[in-house]
Amino acid sequence: MRYAHIVAAVTEERWALRESKLQEILAFLQDQAAGAKLSAEEIEARITKVQEQAIARRDGAVAVLPLRGVIASRMNLMSDISGGTSAEGFGRMFQAALRDEGVKAIVLDVDSPGGAVSGADELSTMIHAARGPKPIVAQVDATAASAAYWIASAADEMVVTPTGSVGSIGVFGVHDDVSAAMERMGVRKTLISAGRYKTDGNPYQPLGDDARSRIQARVDAAYGMFVKAVARNRGVSQAAVREGFGQGDMVLAEPAVAEGMADRIGTMEDTLRRFGASLHQPAPSRRRAFATQRERRALSL
Repeated sequence: MRYAHIVAAVTEERWALRESKLQEILAFLQDQAAGAKLSAEEIEARITKVQEQAIARRDGAVAVLPLRGVIASRMNLMSDISGGTSAEGFGRMFQAALRDEGVKAIVLDVDSPGGAVSGADELSTMIHAARGPKPIVAQVDATAASAAYWIASAADEMVVTPTGSVGSIGVFGVHDDVSAAMERMGVRKTLISAGRYKTDGNPYQPLGDDARSRIQARVDAAYGMFVKAVARNRGVSQAAVREGFGQGDMVLAEPAVAEGMADRIGTMEDTLRRFGASLHQPAPSRRRAFATQRERRALSL
């Protein structure tokens, strides 16, 4: 089964991701593992695959780094079916922009439902530690959810497009119990192991209380890291993050700024113009150029 190993990897990870997005990915992967064949158009409809490769670019002296799609520490397992961003690869782009003397400001182009816990805190810490030499602005256009907010909040400033939203501060895990389905098929899986907890949480039997409590402890630990990072990044107390900041929900641009989750409302064009760059460089006026030529001829006469 081509995607069976990916299903296993997804269920073993802790996720800082909008739950609805992970459910879309899980449903797709499970269908693929069962042998379902979908066309490229059907895949795009199911999981909104990123068709255009998001690449870093320069607008004048501004480096624009894309933080888009599902974020994972390394995207080799899922990049072919869901698009997204590698935290490891993004970190390399970010460091290159820091070292480039021609880059005077760095803009994080954020549009992501979040992703894996693995790699998120490391990238957030890297960005926060780089504050100072060059302005770092996170431009949310239009979503910075969960792991994306974890990372983007580390910038010097967070700007949210007027119709955008930020938040979804939370962590969860997934456990698949396929025991009933296997029983209906007349299949019984027996795991032979050594080590007290080696097979705890396996999908071939219901999740026991002991296994659940250990999974919950790992989720709580990741959530604590998330809250601590956001509190550091935004200069607020951990209690303020836990008791406010959406409490796991998304927050629209205006109330997000009012609550201190973001700094201002503005578009990517607004942000670039502050640094003397633009998405829409004005085209040279051919009419004006022609008039100038006529003026020069007139003066020569």
